[in-house]
Amino acid sequence: MNIEEYRQFCLSLPGTEEGFPFDEETLVFKVKGKMFSATNVDSYELINVKCNPEKAIMLREQYEWVVPAYHMNKKHWNSIKTDHPELTDELLKEWISDSYHLVVANLPRKVRDELQKEGLR
Repeated sequence: MNIEEYRQFCLSLPGTEEGFPFDEETLVFKVKGKMFSATNVDSYELINVKCNPEKAIMLREQYEWVVPAYHMNKKHWNSIKTDHPELTDELLKEWISDSYHLVVANLPRKVRDELQKEGLR
């Protein structure tokens, strides 16, 4: 998955917005103001995604190219090395979707209901 495909996939999720809240290189995707993924637009070497703490550890043990996220809470965030040959688009989409749904699950009920109307599955 190249950076444009990554961007299109993230933006396809209901309620998603993109921006550069930290600097001019860090592209951040948020759902209703809460971040669920980020990458450096210049290098696109890593994608950060939120993860259930137990699953985060399991993925790091299973895949050498999944590491604790840089500049993030390492308990809840993983960085995925995008250039690894074993990384498939399907796996990356699954992890981005998981991150998105973790964030959505912690939004207020009213906001989740709004997302449901927008097409959240």
